[in-house]
Amino acid sequence: MTRGLPPRALTCPHTALCNPLYTDTARRERNRAVAISNCRKYFGADYATAGKECDEFPFASTYQGSAGSEYDPYQLPNDFSVQALDGTQNGNAGNLLSQFVLRYRLLDGPDDGYLVQITG
Repeated sequence: MTRGLPPRALTCPHTALCNPLYTDTARRERNRAVAISNCRKYFGADYATAGKECDEFPFASTYQGSAGSEYDPYQLPNDFSVQALDGTQNGNAGNLLSQFVLRYRLLDGPDDGYLVQITG
């Protein structure tokens, strides 16, 4: 869902899905599938024209991703945001996130979370 601010942006740590190797690809892909379904719902089936991609928050590579409530009974359903963005910019942001995860050697699970601060 599109909202003014992403949910839990400053108060709840995001925990990585089996980083740095992203071995839980099924859950990551499910996060993406739920996000894409919502992009189609809110922006139309042709939202991906002209190089656009569906961006999601929390990130698909986290346990808090858009499908999180399917795995965690304590996570609220639909507690995520999506937006159709320029695919190049979205890919660049994903690359930066991957570099962050690798550089700081984030571990899988709740013992090594990180906060996301939205600025600008």
